Amino acid sequence: MQTQLILGSSSPYRKALLERLRIPFECHSPDIDESPLAQESAADLVKRLSIAKAFAVHHERLSNKKSTDAIIIASDQVAVLGTKILGKPLTENNAIKQLSEFSGKKVSFLTGLCVFNQQDQTYQYRLNEYHVYFRTLTEPEIIHYVTLEQPLDCAGSFKCEGLGVCLFDKMEGSDPNSLIGLPLISLCHLLRELNINPISTKIDNPTLN
Repeated sequence: MQTQLILGSSSPYRKALLERLRIPFECHSPDIDESPLAQESAADLVKRLSIAKAFAVHHERLSNKKSTDAIIIASDQVAVLGTKILGKPLTENNAIKQLSEFSGKKVSFLTGLCVFNQQDQTYQYRLNEYHVYFRTLTEPEIIHYVTLEQPLDCAGSFKCEGLGVCLFDKMEGSDPNSLIGLPLISLCHLLRELNINPISTKIDNPTLN
């Protein structure tokens, strides 16, 4: 029987990314407090939350008496400007403020990835870092962009897979998918270690959820 995959997220962006691998999976939104701890670094924050999300899905499945032989995929992301940690803007005003701060500067995006094996209750973790260099932006450009694309649920206040690419001078990193919230290159590596290969001939006609 094929191992079941669970995406521990309600994010439509992470769901769309995982669908690229053409492996059947289910989505399960973890219920955790994502508030940063006092003096917690960005790297420590995304690691703690990624692992916490995976364990939350695991425990919820146990509570609901669901099968416990699934692979749970969870991730978390923050934007960092200097030493300042920035999350999702949630409002247009916050998005405009964030992008105004980013104008002409380098912003780093840290994405934590946790792959949890329910069968033996072990997990593997990877940290992915990606850098975006913003060009100098005018206030009308920023306002117009936020109005058009409404990136209110995106860390960094942009959608790089959409019109957000117009905000950049350049991008640096090993996996551009991590910028959207799920580092697929690292994920494929971890899945292969669990004998799950997206391009294996054993996976036929998957049904995506």
